[in-house]
Amino acid sequence: MSQESVKLLIPFESLAESVSELNVTEKLRLWKLLEEQLAQAEEERWEQDPAVQSEIREARAAYQAGDYVSLEEYAARYRE
Repeated sequence: MSQESVKLLIPFESLAESVSELNVTEKLRLWKLLEEQLAQAEEERWEQDPAVQSEIREARAAYQAGDYVSLEEYAARYRE
């Protein structure tokens, strides 16, 4: 049997009221789901940002040119 999905348009107020009726375990589960989805959306937005893309290209070029410091080297500098 195949699964079909349905998209519902639920007014925000109704959604908020439904969430308020959840128990703590269900709210924590929902919170975790929302955090994961927000993190993914934020990452996708960053990846599309021209400034971030430019920084990534610069970092990759510096790395390929050997112009970088490892975390161990960086930490050692500040322990001295």
